[in-house]
Amino acid sequence: MAPTGTLILCAVWRNGRPMSGFSSRAFSKSKGLAELTEFPRNDLALITGGAVRLGREIALALAREGYAIALHYHSSAGKAEKTAREIEKLGVPAYLLQADLREPEQIKACFVKISGLPQHLTVLVNSASVMPRGDLRSLPVTEWDDTLAVNLRAPWLCAQAAAELMQGRDGVIINLSDSGARKTWTGFPAYTISKAGLEVLTRLLARSLAPGIRVNAVAPGLILPSEDTSPDEWQRLVQRLPVKHQGAPQDVVQAVLFLINNRYITGETLVVDGGYQLI
Repeated sequence: MAPTGTLILCAVWRNGRPMSGFSSRAFSKSKGLAELTEFPRNDLALITGGAVRLGREIALALAREGYAIALHYHSSAGKAEKTAREIEKLGVPAYLLQADLREPEQIKACFVKISGLPQHLTVLVNSASVMPRGDLRSLPVTEWDDTLAVNLRAPWLCAQAAAELMQGRDGVIINLSDSGARKTWTGFPAYTISKAGLEVLTRLLARSLAPGIRVNAVAPGLILPSEDTSPDEWQRLVQRLPVKHQGAPQDVVQAVLFLINNRYITGETLVVDGGYQLI
């Protein structure tokens, strides 16, 4: 694993040489150099937590739209490398950012590196999150602090830093919330509170960063089970939904793309949960 706060970059070539100051990685053998020196657009999208789960699917979708991708990960180095290779096969560069989002200085360092990239940051997707189980009566303070640091403070700090780089451009920030933000999930108190706060943050940022930057949120429902959710528990939840089936990652991806492309929506949370809020 790269040292904390390190940026690992796939090669960006000019005149047959990698650009100064960037480490390089071999291109996929399926791509020629000529194909990789001409990119569809000069926009960069940063996805936090982009190596796994919904973050990964969003990163791949934006790559298909022609965005260069800055892919943040914390500890999933192998999965990040795999996702980056898939992105490169789509004909756009992938830049790997390793950082612990609980540490403000590491977030700041990431954006310093992003500012030196040849593409311009125009999209930020705050996807990284943690979801610990617990009880408000016994939840450790450290777990509370870590959850709010990753799920709420980090999106705020990333939005601050991204706004500086988006000045003079039509920027878009998408926060990944959860339909559970509207529920009283007693088994996930810190997570639920952090996501409710993220939706308030979304509205405040939309006011503060207008008119140049639009800020919205997407709140998925039963899309992917958490690692500690049993299949039986998951199916019981799914069968309670009005639609009677779980969602697919593509349902969330489509919502994200819609909010990125619609220039007249800001400060909103688009709920994608199959009616979970109705039960």
